[in-house]
Amino acid sequence: MANDLPALDRFDAAILRELAADGRLAHAELARRVGLTKSPVQARVKRLEQAGYIAGYRALLNPIRMGLAHVAFVEVRLSDTREAALQGFNRAVRGVPEIEECHMIAGGFDYLLKVRTGDISDYRRVMAERISSLPHVASTSTYVAMETVKEAGL
Repeated sequence: MANDLPALDRFDAAILRELAADGRLAHAELARRVGLTKSPVQARVKRLEQAGYIAGYRALLNPIRMGLAHVAFVEVRLSDTREAALQGFNRAVRGVPEIEECHMIAGGFDYLLKVRTGDISDYRRVMAERISSLPHVASTSTYVAMETVKEAGL
């Protein structure tokens, strides 16, 4: 698939860097920052969107201000790793709003979840009522984040 994508030149790369830092940049300001005029920048942004380099735009919310300061990472081991079980787990995970990220892992466990809640008691409830009851969960191990040093978008 990657071979079907148009090659990125230095202007495309600069546009992507600038938009990743601030997706609300006006095309005129974006053009000034990357050293092009507005019309070519508009055309390039449209092409980058159509090619899938830009997946979308959204507001990045501050989770602390939203009352979601507690972050835990959860290793999940499944009792069944056949394709149907994996797909069932994947579907169910998408329905748990406290699970901010879910990654299938090659290693000593099957999935790594990033779970965001208000506090440890909220986390205990989510773990007991939602995560532990996801399809095919055999065991979990939790690691509580003490501080976020770097996080995308923050």
